[in-house]
Amino acid sequence: MFIGANDGNLEEGSFRCDANVSIRPLGTSTLGTRTELKNINSFRNVQRAIDAEIARQIAIVEEGGQVEQQTRSFDPDSGQTRPLRSKADAHDYRYFPEPDLPPLVLSEALVSAQRAAVAELPNAVRQRWTSEWGLSPGAAATLTQHPEYVRFFHEVCALFPQPVKAANWIQTEVLRDTESHGLTARFPVSPRQVAELLALVESGKIGGPQAKKVYQGLVGSERSPAELVEELGLSVVSDDAALRPLCQRVVDENPKTVAQYRAGKATLLGFFVGQVMKQSQGRANPQLVGRLLGEILGPPGAS
Repeated sequence: MFIGANDGNLEEGSFRCDANVSIRPLGTSTLGTRTELKNINSFRNVQRAIDAEIARQIAIVEEGGQVEQQTRSFDPDSGQTRPLRSKADAHDYRYFPEPDLPPLVLSEALVSAQRAAVAELPNAVRQRWTSEWGLSPGAAATLTQHPEYVRFFHEVCALFPQPVKAANWIQTEVLRDTESHGLTARFPVSPRQVAELLALVESGKIGGPQAKKVYQGLVGSERSPAELVEELGLSVVSDDAALRPLCQRVVDENPKTVAQYRAGKATLLGFFVGQVMKQSQGRANPQLVGRLLGEILGPPGAS
C-alpha cells in the first residue's frame, strides 16, 4: 500500500495467495507429499488455512494413510480445507520455462535506481519517529497503519513541530472519525486545523476541555479554530480581577474543607482548584487559580 502496488481491499479481491503445505516427521529431512492451497484472500486466512492443512495431513499420516497430492481450497466458515482437483505428479503443475518469455536480466543500476525511488517504508518511518521524534512505539505503529495517516501526521508536524503532542491528538481524536478505503482516507478535519488548534492549547489561549469542544465544531468544516474559539467564548480566563472573586466564593462555600487544609492537609488545594475550574466551565487558567487560592487560603498548617 505504501508504494501504491496494492490498495489493501482484501474483501474486494486485492489479495490472493497460494500456499504449499507438506509435513515431515520430527528428526527427518524428507518432506512428505505436498498439497497446494489456492486463492486464500487474507493474511489471517493464510495462517488459518496452513494450520488446518498441517493438522489434516498429520492426522492422515498418524492413522497410517497417505497424503494425496492435490489442489485444495480453504473454507473460512468451517476452518477446513477441501479438495479441488488431484495432481498425479509434479509435471501436472506445468513447471517448465515459458518459450514465449525470454529471460529478463535486470542490471544492478536499474535495481538501485528503483530502490531509491521507493518512498520511505513503514518500518523506516516508525524507526525515525521513535528515535528522532520521541514517539512511543505504539503511537508510531498506529500512525503508520495507512499511508494517508503518515501524510496527515507529517503535514500537521510541518505546521506544529511538536510530534508527540500532535500524535496524541491525532490518535485520540482525529483517527476516531477517519474513514479509509483502499489507498484513500477521509479525515474529519484538515492538518491545518489540527495544527492551529494545538497551537492555541500550547499558547494557553484554550485548555484541553475547550480544545475538544472546538474540535467538534471543526469537524466537516473549513473554519478556523481561532474563529470558533472567539465565537463560542471559550478563551481561557487569565485575568486576576475576574478570577479572584470566583476563588473567594469557592473558599467561602467550603468552610470545613478550608479548616482541613489550614490544619495541614495540603493536598486539598487540588479540590479547590477543581471547584474553580468546574464553576468556570474549564475556562479559568489553572496555574493562576492555584496561585490565587494559595494567597486566599494561606499556607497549609498555618492555623
